[in-house]
Amino acid sequence: MKPIMALQPDQALIRVYGDLNDFLPLHVRDTWFVRPCRGRETVKNLIETCGVPHPEIGALLIDGRPVDFDTLVQPGVAIEVFPIASAPETPIPLRPPLDDRRFVLDTHLGRLAAYLRMLGYDCLYRNDAHDAELARLAHEERRILLTRDLGLLKRSIVIHGAFVREVIPLRQIVEVMRRFNLTPAPTVFQRCMRCNSLTTPVSKAEIDHLLEPKTRQYFDTFRRCTACGKIYWQGSHYTRMQALLERALQEGERHVARSAKRERFEG
Repeated sequence: MKPIMALQPDQALIRVYGDLNDFLPLHVRDTWFVRPCRGRETVKNLIETCGVPHPEIGALLIDGRPVDFDTLVQPGVAIEVFPIASAPETPIPLRPPLDDRRFVLDTHLGRLAAYLRMLGYDCLYRNDAHDAELARLAHEERRILLTRDLGLLKRSIVIHGAFVREVIPLRQIVEVMRRFNLTPAPTVFQRCMRCNSLTTPVSKAEIDHLLEPKTRQYFDTFRRCTACGKIYWQGSHYTRMQALLERALQEGERHVARSAKRERFEG
């Protein structure tokens, strides 16, 4: 509901909901605030000048009516900005739906990229990739851009993306799993951690000359990357990855349970 507030002829009201408040200064979080508006700016640009990156937005209302990113903002209107997780259903989607969950990550998220590959997800990552290349890949290949760089996330060609709030890798994978409703893919533990390509079973005889003596002695089942040739077997690293995955899944389940309990209490 639009609040009763006196506005100047060149102003608009804005209210941001949910975790989108993370991007706002403290004094305007969870409340209506005023922004200059001269009728020549799109709602997307106006909201991004407040700090909220457009890929994080799930729905926009102007005076209670749904609008798209390209709508020009007229003075005197009230704008409501909703996150994807709690966006109201509207007849005006802000972006086309994704067919599947594929990712591209910025240079700060190498460990998260490895965890996503471990889960079986197609995840592009290079520690020397430039922002322009990351934005292009996200756009052209319809990938979800995960980043800790707000400037990168605000690039106009980025359609699907998210700002990763956590800084500890294990918490990051829990955050991403929760955000995108991820469960282990059919290719869990079948994607190369080094280059992202799929691995396939390979006979021990075929790679025997490449194995270390103890690996040859204690293991008989192997997989090989179809692109870079890296060889995998179910050694101690596999056990550690399984334990890590189980911890992430358990933490995600605990978060869902806590959220449901909180919603029941608040309801």
